[in-house]
Parts: sequence; structure tokens; C-alpha cells
Amino acid sequence: MRHRIAVVGSGPAGLTFARVLHRHGYPVAVLERDPAPGARPRGGTLDLHEGLGQLALDKAGLLAEFQALSRPEGQAMRILDADGTVLRDWRPRPDDRANPEIDRGQLRDLLLGELDVQWGRAVTQVVPGTRDGVLVHFAEGREETFDLVVGADGAWSRIRPAVSSVTPHYTGVTLVETSLDDVDTRHPDLAGLIGDGSVAVYGVNRALVAQRNSGGHAKVYAQFRAPLDWHTNLDLADVEAVRSGLLALFDGWAAPVLDLLRHGTAFVHRPLYVLPVSHTWTHIPGVTLLGDAAHLMPPLGAGANLAMLEGAELAESIATDPGDLDKAVRAFEEQMWARAGRWSKITTAGLERLVSPDPAEALALFDEVQPS
Repeated sequence: MRHRIAVVGSGPAGLTFARVLHRHGYPVAVLERDPAPGARPRGGTLDLHEGLGQLALDKAGLLAEFQALSRPEGQAMRILDADGTVLRDWRPRPDDRANPEIDRGQLRDLLLGELDVQWGRAVTQVVPGTRDGVLVHFAEGREETFDLVVGADGAWSRIRPAVSSVTPHYTGVTLVETSLDDVDTRHPDLAGLIGDGSVAVYGVNRALVAQRNSGGHAKVYAQFRAPLDWHTNLDLADVEAVRSGLLALFDGWAAPVLDLLRHGTAFVHRPLYVLPVSHTWTHIPGVTLLGDAAHLMPPLGAGANLAMLEGAELAESIATDPGDLDKAVRAFEEQMWARAGRWSKITTAGLERLVSPDPAEALALFDEVQPS
């Protein structure tokens, strides 16, 4: 039995869902608003956990290819004091593949494979319960109907309003992201500071984190507590003005740490939003959500992993019981809500400790989660 199924969004959740369904021989329309795969920056790096993201890739038949691309050495983590003193220096064992890193762009290419994505198809609204199924409205004015529409379209999902009136709220923490290119050649001292994985420095209500990507690229994240309008008197498009503002915010920190900001090539403002912990909704036949659309939480390593596993599990549920699509979706939602609720509580508490008035809280948190 063939259902008309669409997934909105070609991020990790949507593509994993589509790949697993495809593996089971079920067609799915992948609807993506971007006009082409390279239409936006490909993002940073992700650590995929053995029991979450890696399990999802195994269900998609892609685990071996992931292992060939991933960077187990990227699990290394170094924590410094604001004066540059090394407080912790965790390095993975040679056989440790619990949470290897992979660039977001590489992961997307891996998941895309032979999928036929409909690029440039921006969904503006979905209306469940029509005579022909779920009605999907597109920005270009066209309409289509499906038996199931899966919203995997992120924090500001256009699908979520069909099942929930809840919207994301600001956490009080803002990230400003910058990049270092060809770091090993152009900034060897910073390459040594970052190491094979990440380096983090924690202060009072602020932090600097740098993370190595592949190809000599590194991402740097300034994190701090501030009102949402903290930049009112700052032109975020003015690179040097943003750099000066951040250097003032971290004034007094060790010079090598501040060099992470001094050599950044551009700055992107990313205030952190979340959905309420344990966000659920009354089941609506024909519509469901995955990933950030369902349970937006602080970016502490769980979100993409959960999203991918959810996509794989929903696809398997549908393939296992194709005769009762609504039953498969209902069962999936109950499972997703329980697990995502647990992770949402963990990551919310984690953000409070990582960007807190007491930097010792961040160190204590890492001591709890890192292997001894």
C-alpha cells in the first residue's frame, strides 16, 4: 500500500526519514525551501552518538560510509581558565567511536545520496483534515495534498502551527559565531590551542568555544547572557564593530584566547531559542513533527542526534505497518515525546551551568559527563 508522504525540510531529521523510507521501498516527497543544496552556509560540525545519530545512520544503511568520513579524534576536549591555564585535557582512545565528529555539509551529502529533493519549494501552511488529505500551501501559490506531512523544518517550523500553538522563547543566552580558515597554516598557534577537537573557556556568564572542522576550518562561538536587544547600538553587519564589542565583553581574558576573536573572518548573531521542556500536542491525523520543529532545545549535542533517530524510527514504523498510517504515527509520537522530554531537561539544565555566574559549574558539568 502506497501513501502520499511528504517531509518538509532537508536537514538531518528530514533526510534521515526519507532515506530510511527509501531503503524500505517507499516514496517520499522531500520539500525544501532552499533553491539548491549549496544555497546557504553548510554549518559547523556534529558529534553523532552511538545510540542516537549513529544508530539512525545504521538504519539508513549508511553507518560504514559515516565511519569513513567521521573524525574520532574530534572528540578531544580541552578546557581553559580565562587566564589561559589548562584545567582539563580529555583525549579519546584510538578505538573510541562513541561520539565522532562530522561536518554538517558532509553529513547532508551522505544523507542526500540518490534522494530526489524538490528544491525551491517553500511551504507556507498545512491544513489537515480536508477531504483529500492534508493540504499543503506553497509560496509560489500552488497546492498539493498528502496523506502524511512531516514537519522537519526547524525552530520556526511552518508545519508546527497545524498541531501546536506554542512558539520558541529566548533563553537569555546569545551566541555570536565566527570562523577561522586554513587555521593550521595561517594561525598555527590557534590550531595548537584548539587541538584535534574543541577548546572551551568559561567565565562569569560568558564563554568562548572553538571547534575544529575538517579541511583546516574552525568555528568559534562567543556565548553570553544578555537581553535579546543587546545589540541595539551595534551594527551586526559591521565586522570590526562586532569584533570590538566582543573583545570588550571578554576584556581581561588571556591574549591567545582573545585571538580566536581577533582573527575571525565574519560574525553571525545566533540568539538561543527553545521550546518548552516536554513540549507535546494533541495528535492530529496526517501531520507530525521531528527534531527542532518538535522539541527545540539548547545546542548541547543532543538535538541533531535525536532528530535523526526520530526520522529513522518514524520511517521504520510506517514501513512496518503501512496499512495503518495513523497508528504508526501515534506510536512514534508517544515514544518521541518521552525521550525528547528527558533530553530537553538535561540540555536546559546544562545551558544554565555552562553559561552561569559561577564558571566552576561548567567545569563540574564536564567532569560528570567526560570519561575519567
